[in-house]
Amino acid sequence: MSARDLGNRGEAETANYLRRRGYTLLASQWRCRFGELDLVAQDPAGTLCFVEVKLRSGTEYGLPREFVGVRKQERLRAAAACYLSTHQLDSPCRFDVAEVYTDEKHSVVRLEYLENAFE
Repeated sequence: MSARDLGNRGEAETANYLRRRGYTLLASQWRCRFGELDLVAQDPAGTLCFVEVKLRSGTEYGLPREFVGVRKQERLRAAAACYLSTHQLDSPCRFDVAEVYTDEKHSVVRLEYLENAFE
């Protein structure tokens, strides 16, 4: 299974997780010149959520959230601003991180969802 396939699986698992919790999915793999937003969703309270999905099979190299460093956060902020501008949206928003853990057979074993992972 390719890295792209694994990433898509992690995003699909996260999208299902969000739907089960009443979120509305607005976009998946949305791209602009600043980068890509894995998922864009609206929570039940109306907050726009830009979700970065990180899939890992273990934590020997650190937690998945640790791979959303300062430079990645800057790119996500720029892409989110572009999304808001393109869609003419003016609503509260936040940046979340979904940590998707798999076993050695690439089956999802756990999903940790971090709201407001960074500002």
